[in-house]
Amino acid sequence: MGWLSVDLTPLRVSPTYRRLWIATLITALGTQATFVTLAYQLSALTNSALAVGALGAVELVPLIVFGLLGGVLADSLDRRVLVLATEAALMLGSVALLGNALLTHPAAWVLYVVVIIQTTAASLQQPSLDSLRQQVIPHELQRQATTLNSVRYNATAIVGPALGGILAVSVGSGSVYALDVFSFCCSLYLLAQVHPPSRVGKKVEVEFASLTAGLSYAISRRDLLGTYLMDLAAMLFAYPIVMLPFVARSFHTPGALAMLYAALPLGAFVGSVTANAWTGKIHRYGRAITIAAASWGVGIAIFGWGPNLAICLFGLFAAGWADTISALFRGTMWNQSIPPSVRGRMASVELLSYSIGPSAGQLRSGVMATALSLRASLAIGGLACTGVCAGLAAALPAMWNFDVRTDANVHEVERIRADEVAHGGEAD
Repeated sequence: MGWLSVDLTPLRVSPTYRRLWIATLITALGTQATFVTLAYQLSALTNSALAVGALGAVELVPLIVFGLLGGVLADSLDRRVLVLATEAALMLGSVALLGNALLTHPAAWVLYVVVIIQTTAASLQQPSLDSLRQQVIPHELQRQATTLNSVRYNATAIVGPALGGILAVSVGSGSVYALDVFSFCCSLYLLAQVHPPSRVGKKVEVEFASLTAGLSYAISRRDLLGTYLMDLAAMLFAYPIVMLPFVARSFHTPGALAMLYAALPLGAFVGSVTANAWTGKIHRYGRAITIAAASWGVGIAIFGWGPNLAICLFGLFAAGWADTISALFRGTMWNQSIPPSVRGRMASVELLSYSIGPSAGQLRSGVMATALSLRASLAIGGLACTGVCAGLAAALPAMWNFDVRTDANVHEVERIRADEVAHGGEAD
């Protein structure tokens, strides 16, 4: 197939997955465009960096609370209905943003309220989405499906913000919000046609005990725990995004900031579209995750140390590539080894592991930059990430030694999935 190829088999064999993938692609484009537009509009309304930074702060509580609740709901209720309801709530938030943008004097407080509402809806939705992907894709195609999800995510991370920035500046914030509303209309139409196969086994009750049981399961599976902690460590110690504008200023090069912003997702995208050529030969997922996560730290350290723009861009590109490879093996491992009965609750733990880290990482990098220097904060953080990943691999040998060919949990999930297919089959 060549190095630059993506296995489209999951899209071909599963009409349900195809609709789900296209729907989330459309939603992600609009959401990414809105993400940058919110910051742009708020900066224009308030002229305050603190006000813009507060957008991230108001997301934290609903992310934690409703992310955990969303996992319990995903294992308790109809996941398709949950996805549809939360998608509608996300669309209503964009309608509110559009209405506010069309006012003569838009209100800044509306942006905060909508961010809280949309973070709540997205946190409730994500565990059901992740669980549905496991539910509608054959066990043996989970790696290919995870790669396709990575391609979708990285492509929209490049195109969405660029589209939002261009439209917000040239036409106005309202045009981006209108586009987002339209994207939700399209995704809702596609999601309404998603009919996953029947789930085998008893659904859990919506109660606190269900949440604690899920957390206990995550702790008992040392291999899973290692992936969550490694992802959290990578973002906590080596999340560079907030520092990019400051690094760009040091080069006095036109377009430096745009190139720095593009390097990370570009490396991730290249990692996605070349992964199919070699990842199928890797069976020891734990080692692949560890090496990739440690390499992310090395890439960020190179970026922090880089004496010129070219080396900094290389560091970010390499880090983006490594992050995608880590995410690919993590996602495949999760879907192939976590039983469907707890998949939603584990998806909520995963959501927290990759969502809380960036917020905490921004704080860490800012404090270290103030205490030491900008470059020291980035380089030391990257090396700390690499060291922590090595330490976690040593402390959690179950993760380091995870082998998809011999793992008992993988074989059990494969058996359960076979029962699901026998009971429900592929829904069209």
